[in-house]
Amino acid sequence: MIDFGIDKIALIGAVALIVLGPERLPRVARTVGVLLGKAQRYVSQVQSEVNRSIELEELRKMQTDISDAARNLGEQVQQGLNEAGSALSGEDTGSSSSSQDGSFYNDLTHTPYYGNPVPVRKNWRLKRGATPLWYKQRHGVRRHVQSGAARVARFRPASGASRQR
Repeated sequence: MIDFGIDKIALIGAVALIVLGPERLPRVARTVGVLLGKAQRYVSQVQSEVNRSIELEELRKMQTDISDAARNLGEQVQQGLNEAGSALSGEDTGSSSSSQDGSFYNDLTHTPYYGNPVPVRKNWRLKRGATPLWYKQRHGVRRHVQSGAARVARFRPASGASRQR
């Protein structure tokens, strides 16, 4: 923007004091300050909008580049699988099940997976929450946390008034 030094601001203030007078100068200064603040906010909003649109364009370009690279990689992998399948089907004389289908890739996709997909370590809190309430009551599983004083009060013998009966 325009570079104002102390000497230029003092000169503008002196001219404004002479032209406007001391009565109207504070009100005009406030109005000018408010207008400058609004102008600065508007300029900063426009700059942020321009920056946002530039970043959006860069992200779109990056997305298209990545999708093109992924598509090329997929085509290369498919081509390699087809070459391997044709090489294997060319070597076999028809005795295996993969040569009956005509491609090695089809045989790979229908192979079942017998691994353990569930993690070995299970969440014991989830297991405890799934236990039915009737089972917990029957086997004496604590359901609520009690303080020591509450436990003592719970198992304290009956008071003296009930003993006299």
